[in-house]
Amino acid sequence: MKALSKTLIGLAVAAVLSGQAMADASQLGKTLTPMGAEVAGNADGSIPAWTGGIKSPGAGYKAGGHYPDPYAADKPTLTITGANADQYKNRLSAGQLAMLKKYPSWKLNVYPTRRSASFPQAHYNETIANASKAKLAPGGNGVLNTDGGVPFAIPENGLEAIWNHLLRYRGDTYATQWSQAAVTRDGSYTPVRFEYEYDFGYGNLQKSKAERAGGGEMKIFNFLQEVTAPARLAGQILLVHEFVDQVSTPRRAWTYNPGQRRVRLAPNVAYDNPGTAADGLRTNDDFLMFNGATDRYNWKLLGKKEMYVPYNSYKISGNSLKMSDVLKPGHINPDAARYELHRVWEVEATLKPGTSHQYTKRKFYIDEDSWMILITDKYDARGQLWRTSEQHNINYADLPMQAPSIEVHYDLQSGRYLAMGLRNDEKTVYTPIKRTDADFSPNGLRRAGTR
Repeated sequence: MKALSKTLIGLAVAAVLSGQAMADASQLGKTLTPMGAEVAGNADGSIPAWTGGIKSPGAGYKAGGHYPDPYAADKPTLTITGANADQYKNRLSAGQLAMLKKYPSWKLNVYPTRRSASFPQAHYNETIANASKAKLAPGGNGVLNTDGGVPFAIPENGLEAIWNHLLRYRGDTYATQWSQAAVTRDGSYTPVRFEYEYDFGYGNLQKSKAERAGGGEMKIFNFLQEVTAPARLAGQILLVHEFVDQVSTPRRAWTYNPGQRRVRLAPNVAYDNPGTAADGLRTNDDFLMFNGATDRYNWKLLGKKEMYVPYNSYKISGNSLKMSDVLKPGHINPDAARYELHRVWEVEATLKPGTSHQYTKRKFYIDEDSWMILITDKYDARGQLWRTSEQHNINYADLPMQAPSIEVHYDLQSGRYLAMGLRNDEKTVYTPIKRTDADFSPNGLRRAGTR
């Protein structure tokens, strides 16, 4: 009887939560944005209401090229340094506070908040539809009953919030290129340049439902990553197939080595194995703040808070600066970065007993308007803060989508950092392409490597 009572109580609680979720879901596109964010601003007006975000790239934009800064005339309203950081600690992460303490040259220039995030109407429609059907796969390492849109606009737990990040709209099928730099303590670095091709399955607005499903397990994406510089690394190619339900179909990866002219399986492109040419400064699942399987952590949704986060980072991402203007000893150039006050979801991930990872705990701060992770703090086996990461971002307003730009991983213990997504010296940012599944096959990788 006692066990039965507990079961009935549990069902009653679940029913209440479900009813509350359904009631909230009815507000999507009304008091909540289609993505689940609060339409209203905050009490003192420092966060404005969302009015739809950016709807066009503005004058001077050329298709595929860098995006003009729509807020170039803005001036900082606040500068946070190590000297005044304590006044603002409730709106900063542990990693941000550690950076301000470690580097007297580091600061956060805070600008007026611009809720620029916008996405295609079709993505909004799919997101709203998901409120009544999407659910986590058994164990939480996948999502069921959806092939597009943010699955959980009103998340009830940390896993749902992280899956919103993983499955947010990130374009369709396109090419892009950028450089990364592993910066030493004295500021020196050797850029590594990459060329990427992405072909999204989940949420691809150019594909039918049948094409998204691909005749079998639905993929989040296929991607090809080719190193083009420096010469000693040039020609290395990585092919990845990323699936939505990662319990039934784990990530698959292959590499092409130009010296051997052979395609090989790459079983370790996951979890805490080192990222490509990253000098040990990031793990594979650090890319884009978090990617891949969720099964090694327990995920807890801590709620929503207001924080100073990187946002509308047009200056530091654009071609008015060179890479050398951005990369400085200890950290990126703070006078080129932009921070704003935004509401973010706070998610804590703690390592499950019996599993392994370099990070025993991670704190994620996820933008309510885009579901992009903007800040991550990472802790080592001793429970000490080890690394902190920032995702700067802009709006690709011709698509539109709020998209990552420069991604920075700071190692607080070594004093080094890794900057990724550096497009300052590139001519193009986003180029739509046409590809078939054969182009993202091992045979396709072999052909790409021998061209």
